[in-house]
Amino acid sequence: MSLLQFKALTFDVVGTLIDFERGMLDYLHRAAPGAPVSDEEFLVAYRTERASPDAIFYPDDLERVWRALAPKLGLPDSGAAAAGFRQSVAQWPAFADSVQALKRLKKRFKLVATTNTQRWAVGNFERTLEMPFDWTVTSDDTGCEKPDPRYFRWFKDMLAQHGISQAENLHVAQSQYHDIGIAKSLGWKTCWIERRAGQKGFGGTLAVKEIATPDWHFTSLSQLADAVEAQAQ
Repeated sequence: MSLLQFKALTFDVVGTLIDFERGMLDYLHRAAPGAPVSDEEFLVAYRTERASPDAIFYPDDLERVWRALAPKLGLPDSGAAAAGFRQSVAQWPAFADSVQALKRLKKRFKLVATTNTQRWAVGNFERTLEMPFDWTVTSDDTGCEKPDPRYFRWFKDMLAQHGISQAENLHVAQSQYHDIGIAKSLGWKTCWIERRAGQKGFGGTLAVKEIATPDWHFTSLSQLADAVEAQAQ
């Protein structure tokens, strides 16, 4: 199967292109330098709280998450600290290979952001990534978050309006929970960018019982760009 058969690549953004774990931990270390919690403990607590039935759309939910975790983890329990956690998304870094790999992929494909992030925050990520996307889909557009199948139906219809069928799109993501598993079950071709390869656990991403087998599997976005260019030659 050739990667060159696709017209578009849809991307999960947070976790695939933007290093949200690094961004959150950087904020933790600034806001609570003496907190008695390890990085891994914080990430596990974060992902558990994000699964709460009280969760709201992301990243507005970060403020609620901080307030919930503060008394449990010995963090500053103030409105300013919680608001700062939400606002920290503007400083979250891209993975080291994201910008250049996206530039390479843009030479051959339409690039589409399909993110659970709300519209107000996506602009920050787009600027960090140097504005690579042809179109951007957010939870504000779809009214739901992945892995809800309705999200995938929404951007399937959006792609169709641009003349791109489901078969002509490759869905690229890090999260097995939010993206790879559900996309595969709905018939999408998938590419898993395993950003946590070699690390234990699921970090800040919700865990799954079974790892869905993608159509392509890389540990960096640059490897996907390399594979595309190799096939083109």
